[in-house]
Amino acid sequence: MESTERESSAQALSNPAQALINWDLAASAAARLAPAGPVLNQAEIGEAVESLRRAADESVGHVHQITGLEAARDLRDSSVLIVDRASWSKANTQSFAVMLKPAMEKMLANRRGTVSPSAASVSGAITGSQLGAILAFLSSKVLGQYDPFSALAENSHGPAGGRLLLVAPNIVAVERELNVTPEDFRLWVCLHEQTHRVQFAAAPWLRDHMLDQIEELSEHLLGNVDSLMERATAAARSLKDRSASGDTPGRGAILDLLQDPEEKAAISHLTAVMSLLEGHANVVMDAVDASIVPSVKTIRQRFNARGKDRGIIEKFIRSLLGLDAKMRQYSDGARFVRAVVDVAGMEGFNKVWESADHLPTEPEIHDAKLWLERMGL
Repeated sequence: MESTERESSAQALSNPAQALINWDLAASAAARLAPAGPVLNQAEIGEAVESLRRAADESVGHVHQITGLEAARDLRDSSVLIVDRASWSKANTQSFAVMLKPAMEKMLANRRGTVSPSAASVSGAITGSQLGAILAFLSSKVLGQYDPFSALAENSHGPAGGRLLLVAPNIVAVERELNVTPEDFRLWVCLHEQTHRVQFAAAPWLRDHMLDQIEELSEHLLGNVDSLMERATAAARSLKDRSASGDTPGRGAILDLLQDPEEKAAISHLTAVMSLLEGHANVVMDAVDASIVPSVKTIRQRFNARGKDRGIIEKFIRSLLGLDAKMRQYSDGARFVRAVVDVAGMEGFNKVWESADHLPTEPEIHDAKLWLERMGL
């Protein structure tokens, strides 16, 4: 037992993220719990993968034409991966570990000697299992995701610029559900996701800036860990009450844990950045007409209408995780981008990628005139 505790203690010091959250367990739990995807034979799988690769390549030129960002001309520092649900979950555990590592190191340093290695191991397993359940749910919903943090993961051999993940079974499932032309839908999805890839290529400082902001927010949350369960209980109760009354949480019950001014400031900034990124990608998608995606009008109508059919349990989970708030980020950010482009053109809007100081604040996202005035446009 003494030897085992010494080994666990050494692991906690060498890999603090693993000590507090068992990432390997999270990935395996997500793979085990994820719902089954659409039934495809080997030929259909191969066709879907090749089709998505073609769509990913084709979409870059359209993103360049619409955005005017020269970064779209050369994306060789990042890669495109066609993945299944389990691989998407595994990739996200790796990125979460990168994002949370600094805050976890500080938390362990502050609590050194107060938590035994065995207790840390049990806690990490519990948290890993819980995260795995969340990832399992999300892994059946996500169509694609740009991951700028993958190159920073432990033992990573990936390109420095990150990786674009296209979740093939989910894309196939949705195109079947909507009964739309597969080639058109796949290109439409890739236009959104490749825009994110171009954003980070155009603003190479953005990854480190987001990591700094995530670290600051994580430190506040983990630093207040003693009151975290109390606040979590209160947030869940609030969600239940608001669900019963028909009210919708502003950002999701999990983010209702934020109370301190520093916490609120950190999440306000991240909300503004995410609204910008998602809104900009949606504007690019909306700029696409039938000459690029012949059935784009049908795709938009059916895709936007599908959320009305969600069941009670899924609606509850989406509210808890703040996914409906994410959808509002798409519309809020898109309104900001369109308002700026209407006044300053796409060239004026692209000043946003020049430095962190040019990023809009949350009030500016809701009132583009404030950002335009600050930028002198």
